[in-house]
Amino acid sequence: MNRNQQDIIDYLHAENETLKEQLESNDVKLKLSNAQRRKLAKTGKKLGRKGLMLYASIVTPDTLLAWHRRLVALKYTAKRKIKTDRQKEMQLIKEFCVKFAEENPTWGYGRIQGALANLGYTICEATVANILKAAGIVPAPERMKESAWKQFVRSHMSTICVADFLTTEVWTMRASFVTTRCS
Repeated sequence: MNRNQQDIIDYLHAENETLKEQLESNDVKLKLSNAQRRKLAKTGKKLGRKGLMLYASIVTPDTLLAWHRRLVALKYTAKRKIKTDRQKEMQLIKEFCVKFAEENPTWGYGRIQGALANLGYTICEATVANILKAAGIVPAPERMKESAWKQFVRSHMSTICVADFLTTEVWTMRASFVTTRCS
């Protein structure tokens, strides 16, 4: 087996994996992710236009070569337009970090990192610190000093609402009973 045959096999293997992934999702239209496009473009470039004319079946050779040109162009520019799954996951992690820090002023970096680990996200405390620093949120000891009345009420809203419905019946000599609210 020569080098060209191995390139053809690699391309067909990548194309078959892509098709299998699409068929498993039971979509009618073939929708390729950025990762799938990259895989096909990298392996298809090795075949060249003539090889792609013979073996490419899910997209045209021109499309594959255009994807490859776009990949090469992105490699040498400062801007990365390709969104990976990890970038999307990191955006969600950032939102959780900020939310946890704002709702729980006593939580430090380790506690926030542990809460994220409970949700299935593995990051280190330094990452949590960098995320909060970028969002303009100070460390836990300083956050506790800045606790405002609005945040206190928001944090204890569930117990305050419950306390509004408590009543106490008191028997006195003057009246048979008097109901007082405790709030």
